[in-house]
Amino acid sequence: MGGFIGFKKILIANRGEIALRIIRACRELGIETVAIYSDVDESSMHVVMADEAVCIGPASPKDSYLSIPRIISACEISGVDAVHPGYGFLAENPRFAEICEENGFKFIGPKPEVIREMGNKSEAKEFARKAGVPVIPGSNKAVTDIGSAERIAEEIGYPVIIKAAFGGGGRGMKIVHSTRDIEKFINIASSEAETAFGSGDIYIEKYIENPRHIEVQILGDEHGNIVWLGERECSIQRRHQKLIEEAPSPIVDEDLRKKLGDAAKRFANYVGYASAGTVEFLLNGDKNYYFMEVNSRIQVEHPVTEEVTGVDIVKEQIRIAEGERLSLKQEDVRIEGSAIECRINAEDPDKNFMSTPGKITALYLPGGHGVRIDTNIYTDYVIPPHYDSLVAKIIAKGKTRKEAITKMTRVLEEFMIEGIKTTIPLHLAIMRNEKFIKGEIDTGFVERM
Repeated sequence: MGGFIGFKKILIANRGEIALRIIRACRELGIETVAIYSDVDESSMHVVMADEAVCIGPASPKDSYLSIPRIISACEISGVDAVHPGYGFLAENPRFAEICEENGFKFIGPKPEVIREMGNKSEAKEFARKAGVPVIPGSNKAVTDIGSAERIAEEIGYPVIIKAAFGGGGRGMKIVHSTRDIEKFINIASSEAETAFGSGDIYIEKYIENPRHIEVQILGDEHGNIVWLGERECSIQRRHQKLIEEAPSPIVDEDLRKKLGDAAKRFANYVGYASAGTVEFLLNGDKNYYFMEVNSRIQVEHPVTEEVTGVDIVKEQIRIAEGERLSLKQEDVRIEGSAIECRINAEDPDKNFMSTPGKITALYLPGGHGVRIDTNIYTDYVIPPHYDSLVAKIIAKGKTRKEAITKMTRVLEEFMIEGIKTTIPLHLAIMRNEKFIKGEIDTGFVERM
């Protein structure tokens, strides 16, 4: 189980806004921080704000933020107690977690074996089934031949969806409507998965057309305690990439919330989950919910849950890694108000969302009651072309969902950024959309706008 450790110094194995978010949590906990950076990130805000910073290589992620030997060397040089991986990069790499632990650095996340099990989506689905959590009909494990794929598809009925067993973000994912296309799409999906995730393993599920994407935030400590912090609505997506998230979901009532939370807790207990994590579900038109996957890390959208519950998820994550018990019980969790997050990307919506790296020549960040902006950008900052295009997360909270939407619209209108194109116009269009305002949304919403 482990007793209380008490970290003195943490290395953040990430960059951008999430690195800055973790630095702030550490500072409030009285913990020193070490930033790592590639040579193009020398002027990044997370480097400026950390107590120490170590350059770990050139711009290419494989030579810097994905280089385990270089990160471990930075840990040794700086004498840290622990490593926080943030999200993306190595956050869900079980080998990285193992190597951290082998070298005496506590990995702030689940145990390596849990990360490994959750990373294999078909295996995670089998755990969900065993834990009594509803799952989408489909293959119980990775599909290895076309014949098996065809039989499974015929059994569950078309349309089906082919998914990469490892990874996410829409890569290695194909929808198939008939037998004649299944071989072609399996080969394409497997090839994409191999390129993106290093494994061509795929599995097959019944395709639920235009579902709602609902996820439950969980926290588990190393003493077997689990709590869930309500749900998030993540249905506003483009090509399986989330654009807008909100808490609570406009369609989830108290009864469904409890069912989702209890299902997430059963799953977390079954796998012995200890850290912050997210259990993701698909909800069909009849409000039937099905387990989809687990993200064994902090999520990009965690702020909306923080805003409606008052729980600092990053601090809890750090305390859990220190061996502390959760600071709250399930009966302590209260959901108050409504919060919406818009992910602002350096992309041009008018040019098929082409990435728009470059220098920010002018910047004004709005404020006001109930407004939070998580970002690492500033005037004259140069957004490099080598990494994710996320530049800011705007979180607006209101007493009601309508108030949160009104506030978010005002903030988006005030947000001034020059020198690059961003997705702010798209977010404004969504906030003003009557169906969005009514909560009539699903994962196909953006494509139908």
